Amino acid sequence: MTAFDEVLDVVPGKRAVAVRNVPGTLTVFATHFPRFPVLPGVLILDDIVRAARLAAPKVPQGSRWVLAEARRVRYRHFAEPGDRLEISVKVIEATESSVTFKAAVGVDGRDITTIRQLRLEKSEVAA
Repeated sequence: MTAFDEVLDVVPGKRAVAVRNVPGTLTVFATHFPRFPVLPGVLILDDIVRAARLAAPKVPQGSRWVLAEARRVRYRHFAEPGDRLEISVKVIEATESSVTFKAAVGVDGRDITTIRQLRLEKSEVAA
């Protein structure tokens, strides 16, 4: 899973909303779990971080936002093949070197994952 299927809203420095469809053809479903395929939580977290990067303030060339901390993460329900994940992130605090977000991932109007505190920090990209 590399890119969003759709980006619904982006306001840099404020919020972002993106959509990811979960195809049944993902190779991860062969082992996670064969009789009850569910999307691993770490892949959901990765999508949240990608959406947070969209919502984060722009950084100068040669820098990027990297995950520093995720607190109060709750996986409430499973994400299964065929689900349409709506990933929403909202900036709650921003400094020059870090941005803190609240995030939620929903399927059919029901939150399946929530994060009360997700923090990204600015990092220099190695040449």
